[in-house]
Amino acid sequence: MKYNGPKVKISRKIGIQITPKATKIVAKKNYPPGQHGPSKRRSKQSDYGKQLLEKQRLRLQYNISEKQMRKYYSKAVHLTGNTGDLFMQLLERRLDAVILRSGLAKTIYAARQYVGHGHVLVNGKPVRVPSYEVKTSDDISIKEKSRKLECFQESVRSSHAPEYLEVSKTDFSVKYVHVPAREDIPIECEIPLVVEYYSR
Repeated sequence: MKYNGPKVKISRKIGIQITPKATKIVAKKNYPPGQHGPSKRRSKQSDYGKQLLEKQRLRLQYNISEKQMRKYYSKAVHLTGNTGDLFMQLLERRLDAVILRSGLAKTIYAARQYVGHGHVLVNGKPVRVPSYEVKTSDDISIKEKSRKLECFQESVRSSHAPEYLEVSKTDFSVKYVHVPAREDIPIECEIPLVVEYYSR
């Protein structure tokens, strides 16, 4: 299942800030949630425990289900190249991920909602599927009526997209310029451990 619980709590648990609010709170409470959080000593993690944690970190940063994660991993395995890099590149081709990276949404949850509510156009047509695989030729934009909404106005003003995306702030549009290298993808995760987890 996709995670729909408290974002701050899970951020403190996995050690990654997945929303702007979580970033502010974790700066003050940089320890796990719960009454024993500040003083609790964590036992040494097993190899499996480390792999599981990294897998959860990756899944939560994209807000996708375990079934979807396994599907992307299986697809990456059957492609030629480094499985970890290919795995990440497939995840970055998701429409909701592109909306997030472009700065048109502040969180992956907002990006998913915008797509689901029909605010996003791909090549001029509305696409309501967050997992839609974006191609380099696709033109992604916000519906003209929706551009007046404060959430998009605010997001566009502060957007800073990575180099593999080309954003037009005047048109509220984004193009997938090229497939990113692993180091260009702003994800906090040790991908080799995730690959080890799924290859067991």
